[in-house]
Amino acid sequence: MQTLLDDIAAAARPLAADGKVAAYIPVLAAVDPAKFALVVRTADGQEWAVGDADEPFSIQSISKLFALALAMEWVGEPLWEKVGREPSGMRFNSLIQLETEDGRPRNPFINAGAIATTDALMSARPAYARDLLEQIRLLAGNPAIEMDGAVHRSEMATGDLNRAMAFVLKAHGNLANDPIAVTDAYFGACSIAASARDLARAAMFLVTPQDNGAVCAKGLHAQRLRAVMRTCGMYDQSGEFAFRVGLPGKSGVGGGILVVQPGQFAACAWSPPLDRYGNSLAGQSALEQLASAVCWTGPNQA
Repeated sequence: MQTLLDDIAAAARPLAADGKVAAYIPVLAAVDPAKFALVVRTADGQEWAVGDADEPFSIQSISKLFALALAMEWVGEPLWEKVGREPSGMRFNSLIQLETEDGRPRNPFINAGAIATTDALMSARPAYARDLLEQIRLLAGNPAIEMDGAVHRSEMATGDLNRAMAFVLKAHGNLANDPIAVTDAYFGACSIAASARDLARAAMFLVTPQDNGAVCAKGLHAQRLRAVMRTCGMYDQSGEFAFRVGLPGKSGVGGGILVVQPGQFAACAWSPPLDRYGNSLAGQSALEQLASAVCWTGPNQA
């Protein structure tokens, strides 16, 4: 497996040259585009890594995966009155789609849907921002995971479009809390910094049952969460990713992509340069190669 990861990294890393980092968030614009990591963790606890596997990066929309897992537990079925479960077919930050569809976001992984999910969680858990961070720490087994204050401030300074979505949600009666407070909590979640190793470990609850004290989607909730990942986790490129990689996944504009194969493994790739959809170019290639090599044989036979 280590040889396989080394070969994948060598093939995937050059593709980053064709992408661009997320410059619309000023702090992310300064991230080294040459960074790369790939981590695989199996259901039996084995782990392999290549590259900058232990360097924290801004997880951005990967946080939406953990927020949805918690909303399934802490909010339950009423969540789906606020947000749908369909692919968006438009940009992840489309205000037009939200307005034309009467303030009900297509799914929890586009920005408007994540803001609505954050609002529901804040109503259920007043200390939601703290609780989310603590749950990710428990899932990853790393109490040192923190929010990146510089990223949070940068998002607050440039996040007017997200605030506009929150006000549209409010105008349509789909936001219970103050839009500014909700977007502040949303930005905070996106600014969490974790490494590829942290994220691969944190996603293991979607691979096999875990006993780490965390509250997360279990049983049918886990099955449904993986379904939303498969259909919506890569924004309006989700269908192409499902065709090429075939694994439930969630990306973030920090350059991370997290995938799971139930019963077998979780994997996280990180490379900051993105394609026009907001997904890591080298990360997609790395995970496509990984899935091609191990999904039919199992990671221990690769």
